[in-house]
Amino acid sequence: MSPDTVSWDHYRALLAVAESGSLSAAARRLGLAQPTLGRQIDALERGLGLKLFVRSPTGLMLTDEGRDLLPDARAMAAAAEALARSASAGRDEARGVVRITASEIIGGLVLPPMLGRLQARHRGLIVELVLTNRAEDLLRRDADIAVRMVEPKQAAIVAKRIGAIPLSLFAHRDYLARRGRPTSLSDLEGHTIIGFDRDDSAARAVGAPGSLTRSAFGFRTDSDLAQFTALRTGVGIGVCQAPLAKTIQELEPVLADQMNFQLEMWLAMHEDLRSSRRIRATFDHLVAELRQYVD
Repeated sequence: MSPDTVSWDHYRALLAVAESGSLSAAARRLGLAQPTLGRQIDALERGLGLKLFVRSPTGLMLTDEGRDLLPDARAMAAAAEALARSASAGRDEARGVVRITASEIIGGLVLPPMLGRLQARHRGLIVELVLTNRAEDLLRRDADIAVRMVEPKQAAIVAKRIGAIPLSLFAHRDYLARRGRPTSLSDLEGHTIIGFDRDDSAARAVGAPGSLTRSAFGFRTDSDLAQFTALRTGVGIGVCQAPLAKTIQELEPVLADQMNFQLEMWLAMHEDLRSSRRIRATFDHLVAELRQYVD
């Protein structure tokens, strides 16, 4: 075997072992027998003339040469998945797989009912929803549609502005009854403030004031969902999207006239997908629903 004859199956094996850390775990992930997967790795190393893995007490570790192959292997995997999604679609109706990526809050709490209404209208649609605060690469087709909180700048991306989501401080009514309602920014010093642990990117993106810093937080987590759950269950005072807070009867605004921010929302897709019926139907549906959410 030469580098020219190495197949996608071999690179898929490399990626699975690299991400799983062992032959047995990777074999289960791919639905292969462990010896079969081992032969694929051996064949890949022989074909490339490289040592890709070394054994360690914790499993298989990539060599430097193996790590160099990972970005291209991941790109191949994204392309293979995009091809499978395109092949799943019918020609004259909105059916097939649509992969959508969004932040933890939007993807976990806002999109599911919207996508449920979409699937009620288009029974042939299969939705894959990826929750991540990392921007998935639409150019590599890691996803078909992305909800972004910053304006996409790539030339090949079609983006539509949804609007600006108002943000402010909220607290559960039980917390306020127990700890009292702050009437000024200085009063916050006596309260449990919910905020980030190490990742302050979201706070910087919305221009949060200097008073909302890590040292001021009594409950710290970089998970937006964990922050929201802490807020909803009365742990303390935290920043929340106003449209989302309105759906929780027990949440009340705090210092609404003194602490307000806005978070931009955009919907984006690759320009090559504009002619896809399933993508277009999903995109247009989400534009309408998300604008209603923001308004």
